[in-house]
Amino acid sequence: MREPLIMTPGPTEVAEEVRQAMAQNFTNPDLDPQFFKFYAELCGDLQKILNTKSQVLVLSGEGMLALDSALASLIEPGDRVLALSNGIFGNGLAGMAENYGAEVIKLEKSYSEPVTGREVEEILEQEKEIDLATVVHCETPAGLINPIEEILPALNERGIITVVDAVSSLGGIEIKPDDWGADVVLGGSQKVLSAPPGLAFLSLSPSAWEKIEKRKASQPAFYLNLKLWQDWQEKQEFPYTPSVSDIYALKKAAERLLAEEDRYQRHARIAGAVRKALQAGGLILYPDFGYSDTVTAVRMPDGINFSDLNREMLEKHGVMIAGAFAELSGKVFRIGHMGENCREEKLYLTLKALQHSLVKLGFNFQQDILKIYVNELNS
Repeated sequence: MREPLIMTPGPTEVAEEVRQAMAQNFTNPDLDPQFFKFYAELCGDLQKILNTKSQVLVLSGEGMLALDSALASLIEPGDRVLALSNGIFGNGLAGMAENYGAEVIKLEKSYSEPVTGREVEEILEQEKEIDLATVVHCETPAGLINPIEEILPALNERGIITVVDAVSSLGGIEIKPDDWGADVVLGGSQKVLSAPPGLAFLSLSPSAWEKIEKRKASQPAFYLNLKLWQDWQEKQEFPYTPSVSDIYALKKAAERLLAEEDRYQRHARIAGAVRKALQAGGLILYPDFGYSDTVTAVRMPDGINFSDLNREMLEKHGVMIAGAFAELSGKVFRIGHMGENCREEKLYLTLKALQHSLVKLGFNFQQDILKIYVNELNS
């Protein structure tokens, strides 16, 4: 069986030098002074990718660990949490907050439309006492971006602690946590950074640390307790043994991303060409507007189901794309153009496989999407 071209919105393709970094000599991270230095350097690289001066931690677990540990550490029973819920992950964060005893107020909206800063202002005029807010930057299942540059200031000026899920956007779409007032920003190794899955990371502002320090309720979790990380560098002590090989790989992936000064422009240009080609061919994008530059979600054409499309693309063309889940299951398919996936030739092969597969399944394209894609890249 040939290895497929993985064009999903995470995990992504992984560069050879990142795989090689994962295979380098092992150490005991709890006893090796050089590893503490290496870990600190990785946190510094991630600070640059995050565009923040806030402390960054790398946690041994998939991206969901960052979400869970942030809420477990920040929320006390009875806290009032505003959850911006216009997608599967926004809804999920609301449920997680409830699990930790929060009173959750939802700002609910269609999964196909971004939340606006004005809508946040309006709900804050009604709900005066909010302790914390959860915001998803890129709703990956819907291919949608929420404009956090206008949402976060509205929350920050009221002293509300903000938790931003940027797992699927970070590194491919520019964010400015310190300028916009994001207290916690969450990321994962397997998205734009294009490292193997297995690590989560997050930044914590001084305000976030203050809320963690002053919590009155006991912290029921250990692995999710961020307070245990507060003075790791001074003590030269990790709360638990880090995933050494994954950290080696993430460091190399972070270095590769930082070396590319035009990474945001690359993502925007290729994403725009993909969207233009798909729409010119007669396909309908899922969100009404607010498209992500890291993932494109497309409505399934009438009479075609995702399992058939996926099988045709994978078995006949060796290209793996993604469907969706929960409320969007069976309604959309998704192409990931983030990190190592966001290369002109890889998207060309993906669109070629998609065009052949959909024609085979009975879809009539209005135009040749490959020609449109190439023209857009060259325009």
